[in-house]
Amino acid sequence: MPRSMFRNSALLSGLVTQDQIDEAIAALRQASVSTLAASTDADDASLAAKLVEMGALTKYQAEQIRAGRTKLNLGPYIITDFIGQGGMGQVYKGLHQVMGRECAVKVLPLHKSTPEAVNNFIREIRTQARLDHPNLVRAYDAGRDGDVHYLVTEYIAGTDLRRLVRSQGPLTQQQAASVVLQAAKGLDHAHKCGLIHRDVKPGNILVTPRGIAKVSDLGLAGFMNEADSDPRAGKIVGTADYLSPEQIRNPLEVTPLSDIYSLGCTLYYAVCGKVPFPGGTARDKARRHCEETPWHPRRFNLELHEEFVDIIADMMEKNPADRIQSAEEVVARLEQWAGETSPIGQRSLRSQWSAPPLIATTVEEARNEVNQDTDGGEASASGTDQASQHSQATASLRSGSEDTTAPRTGRPRPFPLSGQMRQSLATMSPASLIAVTLAVAVPVSMFAGALLASLLFWALR
Repeated sequence: MPRSMFRNSALLSGLVTQDQIDEAIAALRQASVSTLAASTDADDASLAAKLVEMGALTKYQAEQIRAGRTKLNLGPYIITDFIGQGGMGQVYKGLHQVMGRECAVKVLPLHKSTPEAVNNFIREIRTQARLDHPNLVRAYDAGRDGDVHYLVTEYIAGTDLRRLVRSQGPLTQQQAASVVLQAAKGLDHAHKCGLIHRDVKPGNILVTPRGIAKVSDLGLAGFMNEADSDPRAGKIVGTADYLSPEQIRNPLEVTPLSDIYSLGCTLYYAVCGKVPFPGGTARDKARRHCEETPWHPRRFNLELHEEFVDIIADMMEKNPADRIQSAEEVVARLEQWAGETSPIGQRSLRSQWSAPPLIATTVEEARNEVNQDTDGGEASASGTDQASQHSQATASLRSGSEDTTAPRTGRPRPFPLSGQMRQSLATMSPASLIAVTLAVAVPVSMFAGALLASLLFWALR
C-alpha cells in the first residue's frame, strides 16, 4: 500500500520518526480503531489523532501536516500552536529545540512585509529588547527565517484583560485595582526608560490565572527623545476607545501622561464592562474623548467606592496638567484598593478561528495563502484594526452598549446619585412620584405623631 501524504509530510517535518509512526499504527490495529481496509483519509485522521494522543505532535501540528505543510519551525523554534493575530503580525506558540523553553513567536506576515513594515517591526524588536520588568512582556530573541521576520517573547499562560471581562463580566474593585496597579508598574519602568506605549488598552494587558498582569504589544511605542526617527511621530496612533485628548489634538505633544489617560480608560472598562464612550465611529469617539464626560462608573457597578471612582476620574482628566502625573503615582493611589495579588478565575476560551493560518516562509507561499486578517473590532486610530485570539496578540473590542450621555463639561467627578438611581427617577410619571412620596411621608408622619403624643402624655403626668 503506498505511503499516505500525511505520513510522508510527518516524516519530512522532522517532528516524528518512522518508529513513532509504526508504534501509532500498531496501537490503532490492536485497538481496532482503524483497519487497513479504511480509506486513506480515515487512516490519516486516525493516525494523526493517535500521534497527538502519544504526545509526538500537537493538535495544531497534526492539522498543518495533514494540510501538506512540512516546515513547522522558525529558526531554532518549533511552532506548536497558533495564539492569535494582531495588526502587526501573527502570533504563535513555540518551543526552543535546545532549551525546551515555551515562548511566543510573533511573525510579520509576508503580504505585509513592505520595507516600511519591516523597519517598523525591527524597531519594535529593538524597543522591547531595551526593557526588562516583571510586569512587561519580556523579549527573548529575534531573527529571520527565509523571508520571515520574527520576534520571540515570553509566553504568558492566561488571557488578556479584554477577553477576561468579556467572558466573565466586570472585575471586582480589588481585582481591577490589582491588575491595573501591576500594569502601571510596568508602564512606570517604560516611562523611566524614555518609552511611551501609545496603545494601552485591555487587550494589551495579559493576566495569568494567578492574577499576574503584564503589559504587552509595543508595536506602536515610541521613545521620547527619538521623535525624528519615529515614523509615527505626529500621527494619531492607538485605539480610539482609549485615546487621550492630546493624542487626538496634537500627536506631537504625546507624553507618558497619555498612557495614564489610556490606563484610566482601561480601569473604567475593567470595573464597568464597557468602554467610556461606546458606540459610534472612531471620529465620534475621538470627539467625545475631547468634549464629553463618560457615565459615572457606579451606573454599571454599584460596588465601587467613591474614592476609588476618584482615582479613575483623576487618571481620565482631559487636561494633562490636571491628570495624575505619573504611573508611579497611579501605583501609590491604587495600593490601598488592590490588596494581595490573588487568583482570578478564567474560563477556558476557545479559538475564534476554526482554521489557524499556516506560516508562509517564502514570498511565493505567501501569495498562495488565504489572507487571514480580520476587520472590525476596536476602531484603530492608526488604520490597523486589530483582532486577537488568546493572550499574546493585540486584541479587538466591539463596543458594547450604545448608551450615550449629553455633553457635559468638567471632570468626571462622583455624582450625588448613581446613574441607575437618576435614570429610575427620571423615567417615573408624576403620579408614581407622588405615590412614592406618600409611601415614605405617611409612615414617617404617623411615627412622628405617635412620638409627640407619648412625650405630651409623660409631660402631663
